[in-house]
Amino acid sequence: MRGLLWLLAAFALAAGVSVGLRGSEGYVLAYVPPWRIELSLILSVLLLLLAFLLMHGLLRAISHVLALPAEVRAFRQRNADRRAAIALADALEALHAGRFARAERLAREALQVGVQHPAPMLLAARAAQRMKAYERRDTWLERIGSEFPKSRDAMLTLKAECLIDQRQFDAARSVLHGLHAGGPRHIASLQLLLRAEQGCGNWAEVVRLARLLEKRDALASEAAAGVVVAARLSQLTAQAGDLQRLQLTWRSMDEQERRHPRLVAVVARAFASHTDELAARRVLELALEAEWDAELVLLYGQTVAAEALPRIEQAEAWLLRRPQDAELLLTLGRLCLLQSLWGKAQRYLEASDALSSEVGSEDFSAALALAQLFDQQGRADAARQYYRRAALGLREKS
Repeated sequence: MRGLLWLLAAFALAAGVSVGLRGSEGYVLAYVPPWRIELSLILSVLLLLLAFLLMHGLLRAISHVLALPAEVRAFRQRNADRRAAIALADALEALHAGRFARAERLAREALQVGVQHPAPMLLAARAAQRMKAYERRDTWLERIGSEFPKSRDAMLTLKAECLIDQRQFDAARSVLHGLHAGGPRHIASLQLLLRAEQGCGNWAEVVRLARLLEKRDALASEAAAGVVVAARLSQLTAQAGDLQRLQLTWRSMDEQERRHPRLVAVVARAFASHTDELAARRVLELALEAEWDAELVLLYGQTVAAEALPRIEQAEAWLLRRPQDAELLLTLGRLCLLQSLWGKAQRYLEASDALSSEVGSEDFSAALALAQLFDQQGRADAARQYYRRAALGLREKS
């Protein structure tokens, strides 16, 4: 289209010049001894234009001839880049399709046709990792480190991820610490560090990282809470045999954690195992005042006889607010049994058993406790009745 416009402009110019010079009587005299050439002005102008066009075409032809080698090289490079891009795209597709050997081969082909980028090496290293070809994976990663030092972060992140997949958590943790020492802490590397710390059992660090990722919106609040609770459970369980460390960890936890039923149950049992019944009772009472939980109520009834009386008083205070709570009645019955308060124990246990029967509960703990109560009192017939009922219920449940 552009050439056509230039042609039309040239014809228009020629027509304009022809019309303008039609009445001209001028001429051009060229004297080169011994020759004398006389031309009309119109013909002279046309000859000059023709000479200009011929010279311009000649110069352009020479320019194209001189630029031909560079154009050939550029053409070959474009073809190589196109083949490399196709090979890299095919390698990525093969990796996601699970064809790891093909992915590594295509990544190698992309490098052979001249790709000057770490992407094919990263892809090949990941494919080798999925095939458990760890030596080839390490070779690819070393090439990235030596040939593309600016891609160190990508190489270390991939290396840490591979080590975590191999469950080499200590090594992955060291790699990630080295990565963070040389630059900012990105969300992806922090997520990998969280997995590494979980594998190493560094529960305090797991809690810190989970909260940090939650603040950065990289971990949902529910997921972060689950990670924190799981870490605290493992930490408290590991420290259950060391009362001093257990107390320090418990005091370092925030208010929400110290009210979580699963954590409270672990700590209460640990305190009780160290004969610190008072601490166990306080922990349970504070948690139950904050949030009622059936498991903690039942755990509240597991104590030594010396601690039963103050627990009975507290449980009866709760009963005024929760008169239809089967678990609380069962707990009161068990506590009264420890104090040999037979009448109150029977009353509470029968009420718990009746409530459990009304709601169709499959828990026959109250019936079993009543059978044990009657057995201790020498009331064999009543004891056999409740033992039979508990046994039948457990058989149906199983």
